[in-house]
Amino acid sequence: MKSHEKTVMIVDDTSYTRVVMRRILEPEGFNVVAEAANGQEAVDLYTKHRPMIVMMDIIMPIKDGIQALQEIRQIDPQSNVVMCSSLGQEKMLTKAIGLGARDYIVKPLRADRVLAAIRAIMLLQQDR
Repeated sequence: MKSHEKTVMIVDDTSYTRVVMRRILEPEGFNVVAEAANGQEAVDLYTKHRPMIVMMDIIMPIKDGIQALQEIRQIDPQSNVVMCSSLGQEKMLTKAIGLGARDYIVKPLRADRVLAAIRAIMLLQQDR
């Protein structure tokens, strides 16, 4: 395995959501290399850590998930960003997919859905 495989950055302005995500990922062998509370932190930390996968909220202060997604995709066109959003954000999720997000998850977070999205990305990575 390459060194950055199974590395994840969690981006959400709610610390509770970051804790829940970490509790889903770590028992499955994922290494959470960074956490960010807003889109600007996400861009800065992505540049530093280059995680394999970014789990990113859409609605955040300072810079929202859509803006952060666009900047991360400019830094790394091969980036793997999964958007996480509440019900009612379908237009934003559609926009995110159009901008290069690999998948999306609707909150509340469900372990099976989170892991399915990540495993699908990992399979794509193996084919590259």
